[in-house]
This record gives sequence, structure tokens and C-alpha cells, in this order.
Amino acid sequence: MAGRTKFSIATFNLYNLNRPGLPIYSDSDGWDAKAYQRKLDWTSTIIVNNPADVWGFQELWHQGAIEDVFDHQELSNYQLLVPKGHSGQKIVCGGAVKKDILVGEPEWIEQFPDKFILQSGGGDQQTSEISVKIDSFSRPILHFKVHPRADSKEISVYVVHFKSKSPTRIASEDWYQNDKDYYKQHQEAIGASISTIRRTAEATALRMILTEKTKGTDEPVIVLGDFNDAQHSNTLNIITGQPNYILSGLNKGGSDVDLYSLATLQQYRSDRDVYYTHIYQNLRESLDHILVSQEFYDNSRQRLWAFKGMEVSNDHLNQDNHKEDGTSDHGVIRAMFEYRPHT
Repeated sequence: MAGRTKFSIATFNLYNLNRPGLPIYSDSDGWDAKAYQRKLDWTSTIIVNNPADVWGFQELWHQGAIEDVFDHQELSNYQLLVPKGHSGQKIVCGGAVKKDILVGEPEWIEQFPDKFILQSGGGDQQTSEISVKIDSFSRPILHFKVHPRADSKEISVYVVHFKSKSPTRIASEDWYQNDKDYYKQHQEAIGASISTIRRTAEATALRMILTEKTKGTDEPVIVLGDFNDAQHSNTLNIITGQPNYILSGLNKGGSDVDLYSLATLQQYRSDRDVYYTHIYQNLRESLDHILVSQEFYDNSRQRLWAFKGMEVSNDHLNQDNHKEDGTSDHGVIRAMFEYRPHT
């Protein structure tokens, strides 16, 4: 057999999945035993009820915690992707892949490319110079490969978790303390700006990595995760390259390095956009995304896998008691494809 004719992939923010009693940020006690069990039960149920060949996870604190989730008879055919010895020290992206399609060993990318630079003299006389000094991802990016079909190309998968929109805390900075009375009234704006700049830099660094991977190679790529920004944000525009979506005429489109948002492809098939993965202060927006290279784009000359649809599990977002009921504060996205290469 050549392999699968269908392929599915999903992204899931686990909402601080850590073993009970271990600290989570400033919460020194973390989850108690009962809350932890509710979290395990709900998380494993979501995974069982949304079957996927590949899962990308965010907010994973502990290897043992994700092993507890997959300690389920219906989930025994997955290989978990977690850094060895990961035991609650920090947040990473993780994964779970059907054992028969995983290729090689996963890697976690922490550092930006060596030649990454964000610096400019301004470009014109009215614009001052700018220089941003940052060299690493706030959450290491998980990269691995899968091979659903022996007669087709391996697929590179990147699981991401970019810097959140929450304002960066600046109250402990020396410059803040030296003029606290002035800066305390501006700390929200300055903190939000720092978070935005960091997220933008992360998007740029990943875009450089992806361009090196895809330019002139025809290598299938999927990028998924919590981008902490909306579908048409500058963050997503940097990552995708803003490709042209051809709405008529099959097999005439495609781009060597751009990525296609499955949210956009899904909207073209629906008469109403109800896609959201996060609620904050009654604002429903999409922070979690699955982006694909031209090998997964229906109208591409290089199509290998045809997009069959996307599902979003988000009913749990209508309740704001995630810690009590064990749910996540993000929706779960699953995308399905069918092997149908362009001929």
C-alpha cells in the first residue's frame, strides 16, 4: 500500500498543562489533584472525539502531564513529541503523531537565524532609525516530519506559540523604577507595544526559516499553533506572505514560499464566518491557525493534498470557568485533507 488517502492535523492550546502541585507562573501551587483530573479527562476526550493523524500542542509544561492525557486505550497509537526531561520548568510546544507516519527525531528551535536582523536607518528623511535586539523565540518552535504516503513527499510540520497580546510587565525594569510616577500611567501601552514588537520579530524569524525551507524545493509545509493574533493581522501577513487566492480555475495558482490560511479556504466554502478560537472581554477572535504550503492548496499547480474541510471545537469558550471545569481557554482546530495530486 502506498499509504493514507486521507490526512488530518489539529492544533490545541492545552491551557497550562502541568502536573498537580507544580507552579504555573506566579501561582506557586498550580493545579490541585481534582482540577488536574478534570483537565486530563476533558483533554483526552477532545483528542479522542476529534481524531487526527497529527496534533500540535501549546502551553505544555510537563512531559508526564501529556503522558497522563494519552494514558487512554484509544490513544495508544500515538508517539508523543516532548523534550526529554521536560518537567515543569518552562512552556514548550509539543506534539502527538501516529507512530507509523513519524519520520526521524523532532527538534525544538529556540534561536533566531544567525543572520536575523531588524534594523533600518529610516528609509526617508522623515523617519528615524530603528533597531530591535532580539534573538530567540519566547516559546521554542517544534519542528518534525511526517510521511503519510510512501509514494509522496515528506511533510514538514512547525508548531508555534508566539508572544501573547498581554502587555509585557515592565514594573521591575530599572528605567521604570527610576521614574515610576511618570511611567506607571503608561505601563499598559508600553507593555503592549513590547509584546507586539516581540511577536512581530518572532513571525519574521520564522518566515526566514520557512523561506529557506520552501524556496525552490516544493517541500510540503504546515505551520500551526497559537499565533496570538488574528487572521488578517500583520503577524499572519508576515508568516503567509499574503498569497493570492484564486477563486476560479483549478490548478492555476500556487506560490513557492507563501502559505495559505485554512480559515480563508474554509470561508470560501461557507456563506457565514463563525470561526473564532478565543474570547476576551466578549471579543471573539481567531488566535489559533493552520497554514499550509501550495502542496495543500486546491488551486495550486503543485497540489498533492486537497483540502477537505476544517472544524473548530469552541463551545467550551462560552463558559469562563476553565480552571474549574478543566477546559482550555482556546478553541481546537482540526483540518482534513485527501491525497489528490494535480496531474
